[in-house]
Amino acid sequence: MRGGSGASAPARTSSKRRNRLRCAYLAGPDVFLPNAADHAAAKLAICARHGLRGMPPLNDDDLLALPPEQAWRAIFAKDLAMMEAADLVIANLTPFRGASADAGTLVELGWFLGSGKPIFAYSNTATPFAERSRAVPDPLPGLQVEGFGLADNLMIPGAVMAGGGHPIMLPQDGRDRAFDALDVFEACVALAVKSLA
Repeated sequence: MRGGSGASAPARTSSKRRNRLRCAYLAGPDVFLPNAADHAAAKLAICARHGLRGMPPLNDDDLLALPPEQAWRAIFAKDLAMMEAADLVIANLTPFRGASADAGTLVELGWFLGSGKPIFAYSNTATPFAERSRAVPDPLPGLQVEGFGLADNLMIPGAVMAGGGHPIMLPQDGRDRAFDALDVFEACVALAVKSLA
């Protein structure tokens, strides 16, 4: 428990927080999967088994039916409100359409770091960032890629460590998983629950 004056009102609030399920914002590009709703349901079931309430940022048909200029703004506002309501984030940092994690997910990761809310993250890719980067054409010859053996650009694992105290969770057997595999996600959920107990 954090320091304070010992007044009864904060103690009651703290007790309420202990007795409710923590809410985890499930950041990641999973929303782009063709079976996004079913995939989110599987993630929600995993969270529930571990005593968390998952919050996947799925987009309903009403939002997607809006004109594009309204739709993207409404989706951004909806996701931001979900992040504000969440107690923590569990971010899917599996590389998406390139060597690095999804750009939108990284914005969300930075938001959670700035908010001081706990950050946990995983990737279904065991291959280090520097090795993955070599497979992507450079815009100019002679560009350098950091070689620290990290899962992604150093600012990303740095943010995860600063926000949750644990590195990005990777496949323990050193083998890449399918993009939509859930075993590393479940291990990350278990770590988050244990860390916040």
